Amino acid sequence: MDKLQTLKTLIGVDDSDNDLLLALLSLAEGKILERLYPYDHSKETVPTRYVGKQIEIAVYLYNKQGAEGQIAHSENGISRTYGSADVPESMLRGIAPFVGGIK
Repeated sequence: MDKLQTLKTLIGVDDSDNDLLLALLSLAEGKILERLYPYDHSKETVPTRYVGKQIEIAVYLYNKQGAEGQIAHSENGISRTYGSADVPESMLRGIAPFVGGIK
């Protein structure tokens, strides 16, 4: 199953949302690549070992739509608080940056 199909399955949407989901996968990819290669902007694809993390971040971004950066919200016993509109640090913790040497 490819990344897009896996994401659609996890969030329960059909083909009508493909553009949005591809954009979220792209944003998630960018976040991973920023963390993984902080000094090398030539890398353009997420290594296979981080594809699951990419999908996980895309699901997170999908679920936050309309509530980006929300600092507090309570309704019918549900309470939400976000400190940032960005991907939480906890989702990026397992990604160890690659660094190179100076020649």
